[in-house]
Amino acid sequence: MKDSKNRIQQSEDINRDAMNSIGSYTGKKVRTLRFTGAAVLALGSIALATQSAQALSPLAIVNGITSSGGVGVSKDILYGDEPLQDLDIYYPKPLAQAMKAQSAINSNYPMVVFVHGGSWESGNKEQYAFVGQSLAQAGYVTAVINYRKAPEHVYPDYVEDAAQAIAWSIENATSLHADPSRVAVMGHSAGAFNAVAAVSNEDFLAPYGIKPTDVATVIGIAGPYSYDFRKFDSATAFAPDATPDQVMPDRQIKGAQPPYLLLTAEKDKVVHPTNAIKMTEAFKKAGVTVETGEIEGASHATSIGAMAPPLRWVNDVRAQVLTYLDKTLK
Repeated sequence: MKDSKNRIQQSEDINRDAMNSIGSYTGKKVRTLRFTGAAVLALGSIALATQSAQALSPLAIVNGITSSGGVGVSKDILYGDEPLQDLDIYYPKPLAQAMKAQSAINSNYPMVVFVHGGSWESGNKEQYAFVGQSLAQAGYVTAVINYRKAPEHVYPDYVEDAAQAIAWSIENATSLHADPSRVAVMGHSAGAFNAVAAVSNEDFLAPYGIKPTDVATVIGIAGPYSYDFRKFDSATAFAPDATPDQVMPDRQIKGAQPPYLLLTAEKDKVVHPTNAIKMTEAFKKAGVTVETGEIEGASHATSIGAMAPPLRWVNDVRAQVLTYLDKTLK
């Protein structure tokens, strides 16, 4: 047991950057990188013709692919006009190689849109590159998104950003050699809130001509879907006069829905499992298909951190996620 604990500590020390990016609701903050639209265009690997980012140039994609974690990645693609409305695309290695060689690509890949956590105040797509790499290594084209943060932006801004990124991904899937009918959405912690909220209430996707059922499935990991934010530091991510009934996803289900998987972490001291229990009850009451699972031995941080190669032995979150995705999308 002592050796096991030492291994965990060593791995967590080695991967402190990844772990520090994972938010909590205890007041701890991580510095967030903020880009203006002009900076994204100047610094990105891909420069799009317009900031609407509704269409991609295949040549720009190919020229922008670099190597990351054994897979391909295109950085800083805009899905909207505002700062932090950008994303990175990770490609399975065979696809990235074929794209760079401009070889014929005769198959479309399933796709995952990942939304990171951070109490809605911190974190960024760069810190969660390990998730994009992990999913791409498993054969999924993966978008890891940024979104606007509190306290400058409160609910529903960050949920609207998630919805816009989801819609953008579905609309541009074909250009990325992904199948638009096989797009999943996945989030951790506050990002799980964003992912579930953006899809479970059809009003968020409606402005983009997308329905919740256009999403193949949603995976929420350790998400705060049903709690009284007014009693926590995360209150700064919501309007001063907002109430849980007005914003919590378990009370905002609207429209026909895709299936969901809600995972909790056995040793989570940040987000209590009652959030997933109440969300599951609400889904079932609305007639929505929902599966649940527990990540044994996982803390709030390692419930996503174990997606990274050096930490995969810590718990089975990656195995649970991939088993579900393979069943649902492949």
